[in-house]
Amino acid sequence: MAEGPSILVIGPRWVGDMVMAQSLFIALRQIHPGAVIDVMAPAWAAPLVGRMPEVRTRIDAPFSRKKLEFGLRRRIGRSLKGRYDQAFVMQGSWKSALVPFFAGIPRRTGHRREMRYGLINDIVPLPDAIKRKTAQAFFGLARGGTFQPPQLAIDKDNQVALLARHSLPEKQFVALMPGAEFGPAKRWPSEKYAAFARKMMEDGLQVALFGSANDKPVTSEIADLAPGAIDLAGTTRLEDAIDLIAAARLAVSNDSGLMHIAAAVGTPVVAVYGSTSPENTPPLSDQRDLVWLHLDCSPCHQRVCPLGHLDCLNKLDADRVLAAARKLMRAVA
Repeated sequence: MAEGPSILVIGPRWVGDMVMAQSLFIALRQIHPGAVIDVMAPAWAAPLVGRMPEVRTRIDAPFSRKKLEFGLRRRIGRSLKGRYDQAFVMQGSWKSALVPFFAGIPRRTGHRREMRYGLINDIVPLPDAIKRKTAQAFFGLARGGTFQPPQLAIDKDNQVALLARHSLPEKQFVALMPGAEFGPAKRWPSEKYAAFARKMMEDGLQVALFGSANDKPVTSEIADLAPGAIDLAGTTRLEDAIDLIAAARLAVSNDSGLMHIAAAVGTPVVAVYGSTSPENTPPLSDQRDLVWLHLDCSPCHQRVCPLGHLDCLNKLDADRVLAAARKLMRAVA
């Protein structure tokens, strides 16, 4: 294989965005088959980046989301001097472009965003039509290649062990992901998830709930309302969630990072949308059904409903999601 450029990617800070970032990595490898791609990302992202064969290694990004930490960024940047030919800055903030600048990387590619002239010296135009279409915006940074959806690797040995530990039969359970780090305006109500879970169990399928420790109050409420559902939120590592979700017959999720993981491991997904739009950040899979009420007030892209009623999700009945789930399972059987 011909030697290619050495590339540093300043990765995104959200789970879903990191999954969608793989479309850029794939495109870069299409353009430069011999490229070396390293990704600077927070520690939580290590298991996710580790499932992307296009990436050589992760470099830690020990930065606080709300602090500048100029000195730390300068110090880390200088420690990387001479190692890379090009950098891709996937985040839009001014501070996220500091490390490649201090590293003296000759070509620093990204969208302009926060007036980053100089810090970004290879500015890629970002048309209004794709500003909220995250995967397409990321892919566009490559300026070439063919768009490919993310495809995470699965650790089969780990998967088998996890299924046995949690008494989950492969392809005979439904994975529910009821959390959303962004805020409550993206969360379908717990009682509706519980009603859906009860119907799935009546159909003879087991139900497993996934999420972070922050989602535990929501998943615990659903488990209480749907006896028999297995609550794994906060008890599984990210890499374990990846392998278990890959073994599910179906995933049902809000617009969240785990939704994108489900799509990237090939599990059919029913995605529930409220304050965001499926036209912008859909699960990147052909095996999907997108459930959205299309209200006049949606999408508002707010963390909390600005009108105080959350009709976009409160008026979305469990029966509608159930119908979508059964239709999708029949289609992929």
